[in-house]
Amino acid sequence: MLASAMVEAGLLQQLEELAERLGVKVLYESLDQQEFVVRSGTCLLRGQLVAIIDHRLTLGDRIRVLADCLSRFDLSTVYLVPAVRELIDARRAAPPAT
Repeated sequence: MLASAMVEAGLLQQLEELAERLGVKVLYESLDQQEFVVRSGTCLLRGQLVAIIDHRLTLGDRIRVLADCLSRFDLSTVYLVPAVRELIDARRAAPPAT
């Protein structure tokens, strides 16, 4: 189990570094709102793509949100370690979350 968490932490770090290279700002915030439902995801803020991720999400869910965001980009000319490329390609092929 510990090895799996280390792998996930490494994947998340790779995704965060890729986001930075692509100009995507990644924010981990408290999205616990009483009045309305707020979910992790992406938005355009003052012309910059921002991934807002609930800080309470598991590593796996953080990875999913960030991979979904990065799957919007053409990464064909960007070097990615195979595990990261496979993850992003899988998210690109997955139906959108509701």
